[in-house]
Amino acid sequence: MQNIATAPTDQAPHFDWQNPYLLLTPGPLSTSPTVRAAMLRDWCTWDDDYNLGIVTPIRDGLVKLASATKPEAYTAVLMQGSGTFSVEAMIGATVPQDGKLLVLANGEYGNRLGRIAQTLKINTVIHDSGELAPPDLGKLEAALANDSAITHVVCVHSETTTGMLNPLAAIAHRVKQHGKIFLVDSMSAFGGIPLDLAELGIDFLVSSANKCIQGVPGFGFVIARREELAKCQGRARSLSLDLYDQWQGMEKGHGKWRFTSPTHVVRAFAQAMKELAEEGGVAARHARYHENQRRLVHGMERLSFRCLLPHELHSPIITGFHSPQHPEYSFLKFYDQLKTRGFVIYPGKVTNIDSFRIGTIGHVFPADINRLIAEVEASMYWV
Repeated sequence: MQNIATAPTDQAPHFDWQNPYLLLTPGPLSTSPTVRAAMLRDWCTWDDDYNLGIVTPIRDGLVKLASATKPEAYTAVLMQGSGTFSVEAMIGATVPQDGKLLVLANGEYGNRLGRIAQTLKINTVIHDSGELAPPDLGKLEAALANDSAITHVVCVHSETTTGMLNPLAAIAHRVKQHGKIFLVDSMSAFGGIPLDLAELGIDFLVSSANKCIQGVPGFGFVIARREELAKCQGRARSLSLDLYDQWQGMEKGHGKWRFTSPTHVVRAFAQAMKELAEEGGVAARHARYHENQRRLVHGMERLSFRCLLPHELHSPIITGFHSPQHPEYSFLKFYDQLKTRGFVIYPGKVTNIDSFRIGTIGHVFPADINRLIAEVEASMYWV
């Protein structure tokens, strides 16, 4: 992986008395006690202390995270609801009625992009490369060269169905070579994997509060190229998910949301942004996540678990493992064993493969992964 800072030194396991276990999932994920504590105060949605003091700095901070080279070219729009709400807002407001969207899918979340577009009655073509392979760059190149009706391309950055990190730079290069608008679902990667939207030519990127920035669930956000977002007036297929109108409301209202803002969640996110900066920014967080994942794979393979993907396709976000081929093995029993020992893992999502997944993001440190491996070994009742 590129742009990996020096790997963090071990930190002592940090038992949090408020939480009986760590969430080793791709989000919602384990948060710091200080992020949770930030939600203990109430806020007024129209007051400047909230809109100018919290919302506006969050928007500015997200843009700075998104592009160090041309932050002035981008803006951030916050949107109520889960991350999927923001994905739908992005797709529904960017593709015009006469546009055509090419979806690159290689897992559940890529397929969801296609379902959203089709539900919105958008002219859509889906390239499904299967769950165990990255998007087919040759097929993408051919489609862009031969189908002039395609106006927009969308893909998932980190496909958590398997834990695959898709080749974002290679995809972006081809999309921009052909002059198309590029949309990215970076739900589980933004804030945890370094990137620069301007350098890559990304026009719209969507993520969520409860992923690598380590906030809690309740809103998502779209980081958009200003000149492209300005063209989106009147395109939205939904009132509440109108990305352009939400942007205008926040611009003219200095952070004001059109509809009720999730104030406690937003305040927690402001604290999470502060803690990201204190950790050393995205590069430092990426280094911690990368080390978490490296230790996870090394430890699990030592215990004879097999990864779903080749190592070179892994992301530092979540890793899929084949389930043990043993008649006594049950995921639910294994899950319960680990839960009682302080860790919650994730069931598998890959079609026709019995598997499970373990996340390595959130308020989780290398020493926690060491402890996890010891507890996995202790929980292997079928051996």
